Amino acid sequence: MVDYAALKKKVDELEKRVWDLSAIEARVKKLKANGIPKKTLDPKEMLANKAQILDRVQLRAEEYNYFFKNCAQSTALALMEEFGLGNMEIIKALALFPGIGGTGNMCGGVTGSLINFGLYFGRGDQPDPKMMREAMTTAQKFVASFEDKLGHKYCADIIEKVTIGHRLNPGESDAAMAAFAEEKGFEKCSLVPGMGARLAAGFIIDSMK
Repeated sequence: MVDYAALKKKVDELEKRVWDLSAIEARVKKLKANGIPKKTLDPKEMLANKAQILDRVQLRAEEYNYFFKNCAQSTALALMEEFGLGNMEIIKALALFPGIGGTGNMCGGVTGSLINFGLYFGRGDQPDPKMMREAMTTAQKFVASFEDKLGHKYCADIIEKVTIGHRLNPGESDAAMAAFAEEKGFEKCSLVPGMGARLAAGFIIDSMK
């Protein structure tokens, strides 16, 4: 059952948070200049530090959403940075993925996470049907878990029921985007990439067992 009271509390916290924009911007500029550092992941270390990693990924996704104003890019970058995946061209390609082109459809917290599942579980140059089946199963479990936590998986529904409190699609017009910003929608909707990235990171780390 969705804990809407807890979600509301987190949304309120994000609305009032004092964001260190200069530090966030500096981190993004460094990634753009130097690329996303590749990592050799130690399963034992990742599993032992899972709680700390999940907290860090969630915070980074929230911060990147405040910077990019884009839930898909922020979710993806927090995960890619943590696990040493992909490159900044992928982040650029995700520019139109919030709500699937601003249509109010699938949330960027989902699509940004699925990009990372593809990068992590789909490694290798040759087709691997077994790996693909396992990745699909993980993706399906993740989407179900995301919906369980937030009650919804579509952008328009999340905005209406969880973050803003009424129907508003910022992608439909300049006026709607201005209204969304006026209601601190970017701050409030940082909830979604934060939770999406946290859930996705948990699935990746658990797969290392």
